[in-house]
Amino acid sequence: MTLTTTDAIDERAGRPAHGFAEPPFHARGPVSAQLLTALRRPIAEAGDTLSGFADAVTAAVAECQDIVRDDDLQLTLLILHGLHYGGVVDADEDWEWHPVTVAARVEIERAFEQHLREQIGEVPLPDADAESVASALFELTKPTPGPSVSRFVAKKATDEQVREYVVLRSVYTLKEADAQTWSIPRLEGRAKAAMVEIQADEYGGGRPDRMHSAIFARTMRELGLDDTYGAYLDAVPALTIASFTMMTMFGLNRRLRGASAGHYAAYEMTSSIPNKFLGDGFRRLGYGPEVTDYFDEHVEADAVHEQIAGRDLAGGIAEQEPSLLADVIFGARASMLVDGWAADHTLEEWTAGRSALRTPIAAVGETGLR
Repeated sequence: MTLTTTDAIDERAGRPAHGFAEPPFHARGPVSAQLLTALRRPIAEAGDTLSGFADAVTAAVAECQDIVRDDDLQLTLLILHGLHYGGVVDADEDWEWHPVTVAARVEIERAFEQHLREQIGEVPLPDADAESVASALFELTKPTPGPSVSRFVAKKATDEQVREYVVLRSVYTLKEADAQTWSIPRLEGRAKAAMVEIQADEYGGGRPDRMHSAIFARTMRELGLDDTYGAYLDAVPALTIASFTMMTMFGLNRRLRGASAGHYAAYEMTSSIPNKFLGDGFRRLGYGPEVTDYFDEHVEADAVHEQIAGRDLAGGIAEQEPSLLADVIFGARASMLVDGWAADHTLEEWTAGRSALRTPIAAVGETGLR
């Protein structure tokens, strides 16, 4: 059979030569819908698919009441960030630096950042030396008694709920550490060395199979879940997306390198103990090391990372560039705030006997080893 120009197949990419595959998720409003429509075509053939897009973004930002929980804007920002990452949407790579997409990303990010700063407000700052910064961050992130998602998983969560937890985590963890890696060339000296030391572990110390994202993907497969990026994005609340877009925003913008360092420090400082609870919860449900490997890996690794991130990364950048101290603390507080909101939502839904997802996962395959 002879293929016409319009239905010819690009054998290397396995897709129509004049179009791009639809992503495994759907738009959540007019802005993300217009963007996804445009991205399905090469720039040279996009025509007027993004006509009026800039005005639509501006209007959506102006009308938004809470950008952290805005489905359309958060999905749009994730897609725009995905043009830099790759592997989020199948699109012409020239879209990455198209003036319209870049301008839209910056406009949404500025509104997002402003909202976070308003929510956090003015906070006291430690002295701009490594030990003072580390002490302040350890105080901010110290464990508190009471309910938490990790404790719920350890003691009460059902099989369906732990799978929901993994789906929620997948938005960031299938690209684990990539958001922070953007900031490496923006750092210097002690802070850069600390970031590289942490990231070397995150990327498996040169072993692809031990990359944390790869270990997590295996956990998903063992649970009978699809480890394709975005496979469950339709089910994930905007709050969960916002946790990842916040990290990426901090990492991609050089002026926010202090916020990226502070965020990462807080993230690592709140990881080790919860991962111990999470591993225990999966073992309670009968899962073996093929599933718990990811959580067990982080118990030890993040106990080390938190020290490096607190003193050498966050503390180091504050010493080197004292003008960034406020942003270091802002980034740490933003991490605690947004992730805290997401955790509160999950725990509230689970304790009420409801799904923490926008749409509950249908019964998944029983491929996990029990």
